[in-house]
Amino acid sequence: MTAESPLPDVPALPARFNFAQHLLEANVARSGKVAFVDDAGTLNYGTLADRVKRLAAGLRGLGIRREERVLLLMQDGCDWPVSFLGGIYAGLVPVAVNTLLTADDYAYMLENSRAQAVLVSGALLPTLTAAMTRSDHEVRKVIVSRPVAPLHPAEVEFEAFLAAHDPAPRPAPTGADDPAFWLYSSGSTGRPKGTVHSHANPYWTAELYGKRVLKLREDDVCFSAAKLFFAYGLGNGLSFPMSVGATTILMGERPTPEATFKRMHGDVGGVKPTVFFGAPTGFAGMLAHPQLPARADLALRLVSSAGEALPAELGERFKAHFGVDIVDGIGSTEMLHIFLSNTPEKVRYGTTGWPVPGYEVELRGENGEPVPDGEPGDLYIHGPSAAMMYWGNRVKSRETFQGAWTKSGDKYIRNADGTYTYAGRSDDMLKVSGIYVSPFEVEATLVQHPAVLEAAVIGKEDADGLTKTKAFVVRKDGACVEEAELKAFVKDRLAPYKYPRFIEFVADLPKTATGKIQRFKLRALEQERG
Repeated sequence: MTAESPLPDVPALPARFNFAQHLLEANVARSGKVAFVDDAGTLNYGTLADRVKRLAAGLRGLGIRREERVLLLMQDGCDWPVSFLGGIYAGLVPVAVNTLLTADDYAYMLENSRAQAVLVSGALLPTLTAAMTRSDHEVRKVIVSRPVAPLHPAEVEFEAFLAAHDPAPRPAPTGADDPAFWLYSSGSTGRPKGTVHSHANPYWTAELYGKRVLKLREDDVCFSAAKLFFAYGLGNGLSFPMSVGATTILMGERPTPEATFKRMHGDVGGVKPTVFFGAPTGFAGMLAHPQLPARADLALRLVSSAGEALPAELGERFKAHFGVDIVDGIGSTEMLHIFLSNTPEKVRYGTTGWPVPGYEVELRGENGEPVPDGEPGDLYIHGPSAAMMYWGNRVKSRETFQGAWTKSGDKYIRNADGTYTYAGRSDDMLKVSGIYVSPFEVEATLVQHPAVLEAAVIGKEDADGLTKTKAFVVRKDGACVEEAELKAFVKDRLAPYKYPRFIEFVADLPKTATGKIQRFKLRALEQERG
């Protein structure tokens, strides 16, 4: 039995399918070509395949059984794809986790995933060690990439572990619908949820979006500001480029404008990216930087954005400077990658574009029925890359994965031309005077002011206990603007009830590691103030 394809020109999958094997076999003829570049060197496709198979043999040699989990806590670098694909090749389930969390977070993830081994960057080993001391869960082995201190007997250096094993002669006989890896989805409240993806899911995202929408090529050099442990970054930096035999630049450090420009200039590995994957917050920081590179100094042909909706003004400014449109889309951990997007050939700034071929979307009201064009509704997606479940969380699984449809938690408006406009997270939408107000719409208007770098909008009760909009605003360096001027600026551009009744100027905004504004922290701050 094969896994049916959602499009006639996309090959169906056989029932027996191992995603790591699929990527390695697709690049057998490119053994000498560079697959990954990091600050320490390069890794070609042939060496990658050898190292993946050695790691697979080593992990199985530890006595770890099919579908048992291994925690992957590593900074982006050439050892990351070896670890991720090695686990999948062995029939194990890598659990890729955010490198910016606390020891308590990792203790929870160790226990929740029941990880049998951990692959960790040397710089993160102290945090992992602290997590393991707080957890009753025991792991068989800790494998350390690029250690920065002497290791303990229960730990082994990554290179030594690979060298001690011959390459596995064949992959585990996994199925397309077998669990392949987890990503933790962190909502605004509660513990993160282990989102379980199959071997088929990354295949579909690469075929439907990477190849057919972005049209990535073998001669591309890809660079993603989003890290590999995120669903967006995993597609950008691993499954998409490897599916076409491209080269990827990996960056372990934070994606500051300076670090990003360094890679764009070709200062790492001697290659300049032709494709850049970023997020709106990062683009805003780049454009505001005093050392913004000239268009002629770069090799960009394609720029992608996700993580949060892209303000039209930001996309237009980026295009004016770099001569390249930003292709904005929306994806999720639960759907693995982008399912609603603009395209390189057709960009409608201020919208998230059209459904990706192979996916269907619906906007539904509070009664579960479709809403008419022009009205906000909850976004539901039907597509082949949906996760299987949240591990050990039946209630949340049922709320999100509803038969063939996945509830995204976003609100959108469908426009007359078939595009979709972001209206905010379902739990961020505000009702002001009985009318829904999108925080994003107000934020996108505020950042059009030449003195505003960033803005975040939440609901705040006024003296009468009624919900009004409050904006937290970050001014550009050296810029001066007062509250009254910003209120008037928004009133001139939006319906009067939408302007922010309260404005507070701040030095920065709380964000996730991907740059998403954490409005829930701002709401908590307001509650503390009373």
